[in-house]
Parts: sequence; structure tokens; C-alpha cells
Amino acid sequence: MNYILFDGPYRNNLLPFTFTRPVADIRVGILTIRQKWESFLEYTTTTITEDYLSDKFPMVEMEENIMINASFLPNLEVVEIVKNLKHNQALFKDEDVIAFYAKEGEEHKDFSQFEAIELQSSILKIENTWDIFAKNGEAIDEDFKLITKDRESEPIPDTVQTINSENIFIEKGAVLNFATLNASAGPIYIGRDSEIMEGAMVRGPLALCDHATLKLGAKVYGPTTVGPHSKVGGEVSNSVIFGYSNKGHDGFLGNSVLGEWCNLGADTNNSNLKNNYAEVRLWNYETEGFAKTGLQFCGLMMGDHSKCGINTMFNTGTVVGVSSNIFGSGFPRNFVPSFSWGGNSGFVTYKTQKVFEVAKVVMSRRSIEFTEQDKAILEHVYEETKQYRRE
Repeated sequence: MNYILFDGPYRNNLLPFTFTRPVADIRVGILTIRQKWESFLEYTTTTITEDYLSDKFPMVEMEENIMINASFLPNLEVVEIVKNLKHNQALFKDEDVIAFYAKEGEEHKDFSQFEAIELQSSILKIENTWDIFAKNGEAIDEDFKLITKDRESEPIPDTVQTINSENIFIEKGAVLNFATLNASAGPIYIGRDSEIMEGAMVRGPLALCDHATLKLGAKVYGPTTVGPHSKVGGEVSNSVIFGYSNKGHDGFLGNSVLGEWCNLGADTNNSNLKNNYAEVRLWNYETEGFAKTGLQFCGLMMGDHSKCGINTMFNTGTVVGVSSNIFGSGFPRNFVPSFSWGGNSGFVTYKTQKVFEVAKVVMSRRSIEFTEQDKAILEHVYEETKQYRRE
């Protein structure tokens, strides 16, 4: 059977992160959603996504296919049902389709003609940007069980102080000394070739992914994910960093999500709680307005390739698009469109040629090529988001 992940109805709710990737490639917990499904299915998946993303994230269709809504995170029960779906069967949770059987050329179906299987148990769903950090603890716990099952951790060095050490897993090549790890509130996963420098203090749940770094004296409160090749210093609480992004210095990041190739300048801070303790609203690209989150704590949502200068201050519930550069004193507004250059005093358009030059240099430092596919995606996002900028 062939398995294909599709974006589903919540793609626009997950912007700016889905400007540059399918829903399946959002990281929540230790793994991306795609990696979770592939681990359970023991099968390489492909993707149905926006046309402009399909060159980089193609679909491979076969005679028989199972289409899976990428907003749903797999578990053993769901995967067993998905694997056994037959022709004209679909798995639902309330009004949402989780998965359905499709023959070649049948991606768009009339589900009224299907035998509907209703999932009775609970399942994690990533419906909004804030779900990425709000549900990160549950996702880390599930991924930790999946990844570490029947495996033995590398030994914890003698210089490392731990609480609940049986809930700590260290992969080969990880380096850590003179750190404090408290796994009493959730698991701590330390990925391959990652590093926790001296004096770092961690309270789980934590996912420190492959080749990621916690810098000297870092203070990390879970549930937090530091994605592959990312570097984190200062204070971080309940945040998700997708990968290849840096918060390398002192400053606070809380209840936030950073995409890939982001950089926060030294002493950058975000507010995650309004002074009046009111519910936080976030910019929503679907409604083109500020939407209720139902949350009292909500910080910064920053899309891929965006950066900010030293001493930047972000207000509670700020959304920054793709490839923006923020600097200067005072608080920038709490919606910064993609390809914006400036700060509190105003923004101008960050032209794509300059964006490409920076992206090429930044990615080459990690031995990754900035491809024509990457360029085409950013060009599309530039055009798609023109309406939000003053050109």
C-alpha cells in the first residue's frame, strides 16, 4: 500500500510555517509529523500540497493509496486502522477525515458515499500555530516512547546531575558535562551529536534534536523542542524551534515557535503574557484578522528565514512572516508581513535578491545548498504576501 500525506483544511491556520513546507513537515515533539507517520507505517510517504511546493515535496501515486490528513499525529490504534482501510472506507474524528482509501486519480472524494469509521479514542491534532507549542509536551512523550522502545541510552556522565534519570535518553555522539537535567515532569531526549554545555539547566519535557546545542548556562523549561542543528542560549520556556535556527544568547523566548533558518539577536525578548492577563489574539491569514487563541500565554510565531537584531522586543502574540528582518528600539507591531525590513519606526520591503543572497550564505555555513526550488518557493511567497506590505 502507498501512503500519501495531504495538507488538509487547516493549512492556512498554520501559516506562516506552511508558506514554505507542507503541514507534514511541521516539527512538534521530537519528530516532524511526516517522520512520525513513517516510523509507525515503516514506509516512505509523499505529499499532496500547494502547487508551488510540489517540486520540492512531490507526490508519488500508485494504483492503491491511503491518503492521510497530516494535521493528525499518529498513534498505534490509529495506524492499525489506517493500514487496514479498504476501498470506499474513510476514518473520521468528528467532522475531520483522518485517512481514506483512494485508487489512482481519486484524491478528491465524496465522503457521503464512503463507509465512515469513527475514531472513538483521542488523537492529537495540529489545527493552529499555537497547537505546535501547546501540544508539544504530549508529542514529546509519544515520540520518546516510539524512539527509545527496546533501546538502551548512552550512559549519563558522572558530572551531570539528574532527577528521574530513567526518563532521560542520550543518543550516540552527544556531549554533556556539568549540566542539570530534571526529567520528573517529562522525558528528556538528547539527540545524536548534540551538545549540552556546562551550567545548562533543563526541566523536561525536552527534545534536543540531532546536532543541536544548549549553550553555557542555558535555562530551559519544558515542553521545549530544539530542532536539528539549532543553538539555544538564555532562557526558553515551552517553545518549538524547527531546525537550523539560533537563539544563541541571553534573552527570553516563551510559548513560541520559530521556523527554520531564523536568528534572534543577543538579548532578544518576547512577552508571552499580557499585562491585563487577557486572552491572547494572533494574526490569522485565513480570516486576515486577529483570532482568539483561548490562551493566556502565547509568544512569538516566526516564519522561515526571518531574523531580528540585538535587544529586539516582541509583544505578546506577535506573528512574523517569512524572510523578514527586524531591528531597532521599541516594540514592532504584532503582525510583521513576510519580506519586511525595519521595526517600530516602520518597514520597507525586503527585496528578494537581497533575501536570496543572505539565504545562500546562511545555508552554505551548514553545508546546505540554497536551491532553485527554494528560490522559487520564496518568490511565490513574496508575491502571495504583497497585499500585507507597503511596496
